[in-house]
Amino acid sequence: MTIGMTYSLQGMQRAEAQLNQLAQSVAQSAGPGGDTVDLSAQAVATIEPKNSFEANTAALKVGDEMTQTLLKVVP
Repeated sequence: MTIGMTYSLQGMQRAEAQLNQLAQSVAQSAGPGGDTVDLSAQAVATIEPKNSFEANTAALKVGDEMTQTLLKVVP
């Protein structure tokens, strides 16, 4: 696995952790006796990890395409 792929996977894992943390926060706040949650702020907070996940996915795809091209060139 290349360094770029490793960084992309780590970025995806960080984005997943952020989304899980946000989901936990909303779930805990929404329960009985919980504080009210600002859903608009939570929705905005999901944008960064979503974009990060998409960017890292695109980077993995490009890396895969480059590897496939390289394998076709090398006999």
